[in-house]
Amino acid sequence: MFTCRRLSEGDLSAYRAMNAVFSDAFDEPATYADLPPTDAYADRWLANPDNVAVIAEKDGEAVGALAGYVLHKFEQDCAELYIYDIAVLDEHRRKGVASALLDETRRIARENGAWTIFVQAEEGDAPPLALYRKQSVRELVAHHFDLHP
Repeated sequence: MFTCRRLSEGDLSAYRAMNAVFSDAFDEPATYADLPPTDAYADRWLANPDNVAVIAEKDGEAVGALAGYVLHKFEQDCAELYIYDIAVLDEHRRKGVASALLDETRRIARENGAWTIFVQAEEGDAPPLALYRKQSVRELVAHHFDLHP
């Protein structure tokens, strides 16, 4: 069995474990593991209530993680929650971990007055597309562009 919980200020070891899950699950150590933020940065990030970090643990070990952001809207007094990353380690997939991470994120969204949660997935990446289609109320097709600052 596993448990999911939101990280908060001071959860530095769980924050590091979350990044390790992303590094392993996405096979992207250059992005998630090679240049870790300082403890001071990580603790400031965790202290910000608009930053969302959820970890799934089994027997004290991280098996899944989700990172996101509460986005406060300008046009109305409401918020949205954007899931930036969600990952489950290979050996723990298809066991309900991702669904549990999403359930905890729903709770956080309600707590923050968010009217919706949104997430991006790449076309052709079948497992996350199937998960999101099962969990969502609608699917929008959008294009993602990276702009240089």
